[in-house]
Amino acid sequence: MTDGPILDGDWDPQAWWTTTNFGEAIPGVLTPLNWSFWGVPGERAARRAFAMLGAMSEAETHVPEDPHRRAFGIFHGRFAAKVDFLGELGDRLPGTSGPAVAEQVLGHLPPDFRSQGTLRRLPAIARRLPVLFVTLPRRIAATHATTAAWWAAEVERAPALGLDDARRQFAQAAERFEDVMALHVACLFAGVQLVFDQVAKLAAAAGDPGLAARLMAGQGSHAELALVEDLWSLSRGRLELDAFLARHGYHGPAEGELSSRMWREAPEPVLAVVAQYRAKPDDESPAAVGAQRAAGRRQARAELLSRLPRHRRPAARLVLALADRYLPLRGVGKVSFLQSLDVARAAARRVGEHLAAAGVLDDAEDVFLLTTHELQTVPDGTWDPAVLAQRRAEREACAELVLPTAWRGRPEPLPAPAPAGDRRTIALEGIGASPGVVEGPVRVLLDPDFEDVEPGEILVAPTTDPSWASIMFTSAALVVDLGGQLSHAAVVARELAIPCVMGTGDGTRRLRTGDICRVDGHAGTVHVLQAAVEAPA
Repeated sequence: MTDGPILDGDWDPQAWWTTTNFGEAIPGVLTPLNWSFWGVPGERAARRAFAMLGAMSEAETHVPEDPHRRAFGIFHGRFAAKVDFLGELGDRLPGTSGPAVAEQVLGHLPPDFRSQGTLRRLPAIARRLPVLFVTLPRRIAATHATTAAWWAAEVERAPALGLDDARRQFAQAAERFEDVMALHVACLFAGVQLVFDQVAKLAAAAGDPGLAARLMAGQGSHAELALVEDLWSLSRGRLELDAFLARHGYHGPAEGELSSRMWREAPEPVLAVVAQYRAKPDDESPAAVGAQRAAGRRQARAELLSRLPRHRRPAARLVLALADRYLPLRGVGKVSFLQSLDVARAAARRVGEHLAAAGVLDDAEDVFLLTTHELQTVPDGTWDPAVLAQRRAEREACAELVLPTAWRGRPEPLPAPAPAGDRRTIALEGIGASPGVVEGPVRVLLDPDFEDVEPGEILVAPTTDPSWASIMFTSAALVVDLGGQLSHAAVVARELAIPCVMGTGDGTRRLRTGDICRVDGHAGTVHVLQAAVEAPA
């Protein structure tokens, strides 16, 4: 039994930390089980990924015993990464630097950021990175196929497992999660990011950086698009609900949190979304939208090539072909770790049922208040209910706090937003991730509850995960606090032709449901045109 707070810790007090780029995968305040599932195993997976690239030695793949030397931590229940660790890796990789990585992650370069460029890992990188780059598509595809079959079989048998077998299933899911996460992270850095950077450089060389968004849309092979297309088929009666859940049941609200219930367990959100799809005319199908985006991409490609000198065009065509192959791998790799996470979820719930039946826990759902070690080893007998009550209260207290996206040492929770005078003066700036300009009503979603979402609204969220693709298809635009051009929301928005502004920082705090806003997905701006009517006190 672990004493003291679990959802906070003593991490490097001199380092810069951030939740940016990680809140998308692990949203909100974690449960103790989720933090212990993601924390050390997640860091080990990241270190293994960088060893695949050659940027780290095998010895560095071991997670340090000293928490001050670790790359991942938890602050008031939120998962955070050490920017200094990412910057150190940037200093080792060719074609980038520590300051460039830090600025990309944080959106600015800390004035006291330390950079020490080195070539000592260059021989290892030169040996490993080219081989990894060439083999990534095949490895990601093979992992995707085997993990999908394994997920389908394991979640089906989980409800009938005995306690020991459920614990073994949980351990196997954790092991697979670490393996697929290592490959996914390696794919992001060695494939997706490299190709993305080259497309952005081509657009800049052509004199129009905005071309990059159009060149990276209309590829038609993203995992999230398959979800949207199957929802459309479900709304047209061409696909049964059971068949849909057999393909996509691992999705659901806050799917990076083990305690959340996925669509295979609670399909009601799917039915609500399908009703919205059913109301759309046939000529607004995902296939029709995809065809329009593909045509736009072809036009952008022709425009790019026409602007480049003739001698640069062959290399540009190669980069664009690589983009077609590598950029969709981001979503494919994510499917595998989400499915691994879902098997762990099913196993944990089964363990909880056994422990509740034996009187060890008062409620089966209390299993998510345990750590992974406790889940595997908790003895017979009754747990001290005061310990679980303390952990539940700790998580509830964390949920009351709002943290900045980046800080040094320890974060200072943000104060409640002050009442604004004329809210029509509110203007947000972020990253223009998907072009287009729309005006419409805002729907602020702090929790992934889609029940109240109406078609044609501008969704404003702290972050998104793949399940959000289901409602993005019927939305007018997307505004997200955290993330950048390669975040889930940005990728899907480009494919669905939805204007999108990423990285506003505090859009969910400054905008209100009912505000009428103008979103410019090219300029990366959001303006309030008409404030929501205040409810009487």
